[in-house]
Amino acid sequence: MLICIPSGDDGGMDSTIHEHFGSAPYFTLYDTETEEINVIENRNAHHSHGTCHPMSQLARYHIDAVLCSGMGRRAIEALNAEGIRTLDTDVTATREAVRMFSEGSLSDIESARACHGRGQRYEGTTDRRVWGRGTGRHQGAGDGQRHRNRG
Repeated sequence: MLICIPSGDDGGMDSTIHEHFGSAPYFTLYDTETEEINVIENRNAHHSHGTCHPMSQLARYHIDAVLCSGMGRRAIEALNAEGIRTLDTDVTATREAVRMFSEGSLSDIESARACHGRGQRYEGTTDRRVWGRGTGRHQGAGDGQRHRNRG
C-alpha cells in the first residue's frame, strides 16, 4: 500500500508532517510492502486558498492513502471519490504516523471535519465556530456571525 504524507522538509521518514496537505513543500511517499521511500517536491505549494491541485502531480503514483493533520473538504471528497483514504493524525513525526497507520490506529477524515480555510484545523466538533485558529478567511472580530450563517 502506498501512503502519502505531506512533509515540511525532504527528510523522508525523519521529516516533519506539514499541517495542511495542499500547501506542504514536499510529499513523502511510503510503500508499506517494500518500505521504499520517495520524496516529491510539491510544485504547487504556494497557491491561493481553494486552488491547490496536488493530485495532478501525484496521480501517477497510485496512492492508496493520505496521512495528514489538515485537509480541505473538496480535497477529502475528491480523494475519497478516487478510492484514496484520507486519515487524520495529530503527530508531527512522519515515522510515528506511519507506525500508527500500520497499527490501524488512525481514523478517516470525513468532509464534515475538514479544514475551513488555510491554517484552520478541526477541533472535535462540526460546529464551525470552534474550528482552529489560523490565517484562513473569516478570521477576526465579527466573523463569528458569518460562521454561524454558513452552517
